Amino acid sequence: MSIGGVGKVAIGVRDQQRALSFWVDVVGCQVAIDAPYGESGERWLEVTTPDGQTRLVLSLDPDGEHTQDAPEGLPTSEVFFYAEDLRATYEVLTARGVRFPTPPQEHPWGWWSLFEDTEGNRFALQQRG
Repeated sequence: MSIGGVGKVAIGVRDQQRALSFWVDVVGCQVAIDAPYGESGERWLEVTTPDGQTRLVLSLDPDGEHTQDAPEGLPTSEVFFYAEDLRATYEVLTARGVRFPTPPQEHPWGWWSLFEDTEGNRFALQQRG
């Protein structure tokens, strides 16, 4: 028996509907769960990444308490997404309005870039391989 890959990652968002639209309409995720949660109108929202391997929990964080501070040019999340073709993914997402503070760059460890969601979270996007 062994541990599998990462199943779910929680992302703090200030506006769940806006975040849901970003991850589904722009990035191409699929809604996995959208159910009432708690008494304040919060929802339990999970989306599945386009490859079907990971779920993102869009967790309501109206005050940004769970968003990490990080210097400009670094992720505010410990989540690194991957792409089979980083340059092509960058072009598609840029055309859809996604902001990339760091466009694809080659480093000794491989190609990577940095993108932002609608909630101000910054994520690394790395070329797989």
